[in-house]
Amino acid sequence: MEQPQRQLHHLEKIVAFFALFAVVALTVGFAQAQTISKKKPTVVAKKVKVSYPAGGTAAAKRKAVARTKQGDPLDALQAANPHQVFLHSSVALVQDLASGETILSKNTEAVLPIASITKLMTAMVTLDRDLDREARVVISEDDMDHLKGTRSRLRPGGVLTRDELLLLSLMASENRAAAALARTYPGGTEAFVLAMNAKARSLGMADTRYADSTGLNAANVSSARDLARLVQAAHQYPVIREYSTRDAAEVNVLGQPLQYRNTNGLVRSASWDIGLSKTGFINEAGRCLVMQVRMASKDLVVVLLDSWGKNSRIGDANRIKKWLETSAPARPHG
Repeated sequence: MEQPQRQLHHLEKIVAFFALFAVVALTVGFAQAQTISKKKPTVVAKKVKVSYPAGGTAAAKRKAVARTKQGDPLDALQAANPHQVFLHSSVALVQDLASGETILSKNTEAVLPIASITKLMTAMVTLDRDLDREARVVISEDDMDHLKGTRSRLRPGGVLTRDELLLLSLMASENRAAAALARTYPGGTEAFVLAMNAKARSLGMADTRYADSTGLNAANVSSARDLARLVQAAHQYPVIREYSTRDAAEVNVLGQPLQYRNTNGLVRSASWDIGLSKTGFINEAGRCLVMQVRMASKDLVVVLLDSWGKNSRIGDANRIKKWLETSAPARPHG
């Protein structure tokens, strides 16, 4: 009888020990959790692709970046090196519209997807055919994007004029509007894409290929130099100039008024004089922007491709503007 009692007593000690261990572990874990919750969350900074210019020390450049605790580090570099221009965009080109002089260039030979910059060609091909712009077009299931799955407020069955489709394509980069323009072209979408590529060849755009009218297809590719030609050609169309720079518009679809705004916020800035504008974005292309602008007393073409970050293309445009108006060298910047 004594032996079982001794074993039972020993077992009770073991159970008590593990119970005590569990209580201690829970207490320590709770204390650590409380300590961690009081700490500030860790912020992982995005990598910034920066090429430091010749001259000056790397330490000086690092100090310039450190001075900007918030905002874009490239702004600090710009302030420290006013005669250089620092850009997030992988490709950039600034040309004098009148003379064709290159004022700034970066990877201008690269051939990349161009996203909705495509819609400038879509508008030109539509206008070249001199189709009735007051003709009513019904949005179809065929106009829906099944490639990227993008959303649109233009529901199938809605009716707009061809002129309204042009406006929404250029100003708000409306994909279904651009698809409808191609679908209702004489010969349909296939004939429209053939016309786009023929127009590109006629403009000497040797690096450019089009696969659709919206730019959602990554097979729509071009180079900065070709896009400068595209902007110059599109600038000859008063409708494209007007619609691509309009701030906002309202259309009535299926009995409901729909409000749209320009995808380029710079058109709403009093400090910018923009004669033509088009933005673009798909994952393969990054953020893109082309413009005809008046800066530093010159009419210029600006092309920015493959920029990362939601506002990076706007930041690059502002850096170029500041550089041109304050510190740009007299000779082209490479």
